[in-house]
Amino acid sequence: MTLEELSKNLDCELRGSGGTEITSAAPIESAVKGQISFIANPRYLKYLESTSASAVILSVDEKFDRLPSLRDKNPYLLFARVIALLYPDEASTSTIAKSAIVSPSAKVHPSASVGEYCVIEGGAEIGAGTIIDAHCFIGQDVRIGENCRLFPRVTIRERCTLGSEIILQPGVVIGGDGFGYARSEAGYTRLKQIGTVTICDRVEIGVNCAIDRGALGATIIGAGTKIDNLVQIAHNVEIGENSIIVSQVGISGSTKLGEWVTLAGQVGVIGHLNIGDRAVATAKAGVTKDIPADTTVFGRPAKEIHAAQKIAAACNRLPQLGKRVKALEEALKDS
Repeated sequence: MTLEELSKNLDCELRGSGGTEITSAAPIESAVKGQISFIANPRYLKYLESTSASAVILSVDEKFDRLPSLRDKNPYLLFARVIALLYPDEASTSTIAKSAIVSPSAKVHPSASVGEYCVIEGGAEIGAGTIIDAHCFIGQDVRIGENCRLFPRVTIRERCTLGSEIILQPGVVIGGDGFGYARSEAGYTRLKQIGTVTICDRVEIGVNCAIDRGALGATIIGAGTKIDNLVQIAHNVEIGENSIIVSQVGISGSTKLGEWVTLAGQVGVIGHLNIGDRAVATAKAGVTKDIPADTTVFGRPAKEIHAAQKIAAACNRLPQLGKRVKALEEALKDS
């Protein structure tokens, strides 16, 4: 595909030779002839003069003309769109594998695809264009919308509902039991989890994530939310639209997140909290209190970031302050 074809398809600015042929993409520091790369982070600008790429994707404001380029205000977004054109998803085969076990009462759209050794139980419904890879399990009365992709070994338990254009990476488990036990002198009695999970349109969930069913009612993942690998979302959590949950996050039961929330890597959130729209918890934050909208928190326990940074700075000065106190104490003894 030429740069001119990419530019016309994506309605973006082209600078330099439109006839440049692009066959693939690569990082700016290792790209070679025929490949396109991008720069969205200023720390990689140093590679512009040495890269062997045939073309680059840059901000409209970047002053560079050694190579042909595609330009946009958001070069990272443009790169994502270029990648989608250069590496299209494989088309659905619209078949049900002979080794798959599909209940007679399940409804699989004729344009859907079901891979080897899948199990689809009674009352389940699979929408148009959805691809279910090998070894997936779809429980009783599950609803899956259109154009979803379930990679191998995804498990969706009974009565859960998925919207359209959802991607579930290998090993995702939707609708496992929440962690609920009543304690007594005799030990722990399991509280049966009778709720469900609702995952709205355009959600993407990473490898080996667990999203528990509600104890009562539903665990809800809002439209457009993206969840990284190894995330645990407990029963009756509600996550608003377009939120980002990064790897190894744990969210305890009944906590509610607003829209456009970001939880960075290894954030832990206790139960029954409210996290406001556009709030951010930085990496490894331990969230023990509600977070208002438009607030960034840091640390363990998490505090508003400016206050937390001042506390951290003060802690770093403690050894020096200790020496000063000791010197003052010695001086007082001698006086």
